[in-house]
Amino acid sequence: MRRASRAFAVVLAAGLSLAACGGEGRPERAGGGHDRTGGAPESPAATVPTAEPSSCPGGGRLIKAVEIPAVHSEPVRIPEAVIGGQKVPAVTIPGVDLPAQRVPAQCVEHRPAPGGCLGAIGIPGTSIPGVTIPAVRIPGVRAPGIDAPPVEQAAVSSRAVSQQAVTGAEVCQGKPSKEGEYVSSVYRASLYRAGLYRASAYRSSLYRPRTCNDNNECLPQVSVPGVSVPGVSVPGVSVPGATLKSYVAGPGQVIKGEDSIAYNIEADVLFDFGAAEIKPAAAAELKKIVESLGREVPAGAAVQVDGHTDGKGDTASNQALSLRRAQAIVDWLATEGGIARSRLRATGYGETKPAYPNTEPDGSDDPEGRAKNRRVVISAAR
Repeated sequence: MRRASRAFAVVLAAGLSLAACGGEGRPERAGGGHDRTGGAPESPAATVPTAEPSSCPGGGRLIKAVEIPAVHSEPVRIPEAVIGGQKVPAVTIPGVDLPAQRVPAQCVEHRPAPGGCLGAIGIPGTSIPGVTIPAVRIPGVRAPGIDAPPVEQAAVSSRAVSQQAVTGAEVCQGKPSKEGEYVSSVYRASLYRAGLYRASAYRSSLYRPRTCNDNNECLPQVSVPGVSVPGVSVPGVSVPGATLKSYVAGPGQVIKGEDSIAYNIEADVLFDFGAAEIKPAAAAELKKIVESLGREVPAGAAVQVDGHTDGKGDTASNQALSLRRAQAIVDWLATEGGIARSRLRATGYGETKPAYPNTEPDGSDDPEGRAKNRRVVISAAR
């Protein structure tokens, strides 16, 4: 275990904190063992809502629903007639009732990412349902002196159209290993899901003219109006590209990027073996970070706390420990540091985002690398 009095190793990450997509982990035992925690892992990924959203978590943009109105036409009634003593019964030609349709609202997903990374993004797929105007028929009539053939129109459909989901992967900056090292910028490309259009549909009108026999007994004319379903458009959705700017690694506890500030704290400094309770000796250093955030970060700006582990031990325990420790820092910042809890977010990455190799090139253990991977990263945009 490292001594509690040891100074924080705080290094700026790419753009938001150093951790070129790195993580925090458990401290080593004196004999080379590691902390163990129970419990199921808690995923940092945003939960996909089961109901149609009215707002989106994690800064995701709401894609508004598109309402498709109902279509209605009245039935047409053909009255009874008597031709040459033959009764021609009344007929009702059904109207059209197409229910309203809806392209539901959706969220553009912004996946959480550690400092120094731009998280993965996704625009979900969508579709406009198809529609069919049913066939229609004016029946024919055969009566003394009259032979009126049937008149009909076939069903008319406009097919469903779809667009697939579009995704952009997480991108991360490199990790500086020494003061003065240049860290390149990274860019996450823009995303675009093309718009959709379902064509209009039109069923033509029908007409049967008035027909009479030699005795001037007549069938009335019949008109069935045409039915129109307008076209439907779903606008395209775009997510602009994003950049983490380059910077030169500085020397001390707090290193500032052009648009961000980050603090990388070794887990061994903050926590005892197997625990997620902050050591009393660590409080003074956390207070320094709070003071720095007060000077460097706009009031109300979000503060991200990311927990990471090394790669030793089982994945589930690493995940659970990293999240509990990140949450412990969030709780301290809210209760002792005076930062509004609404500004704070805890994410546990377990061993999934190493900043350094956990092993040497020959595959043997690298305790120094693992120690750097066991960390909590506090970051915020400036």
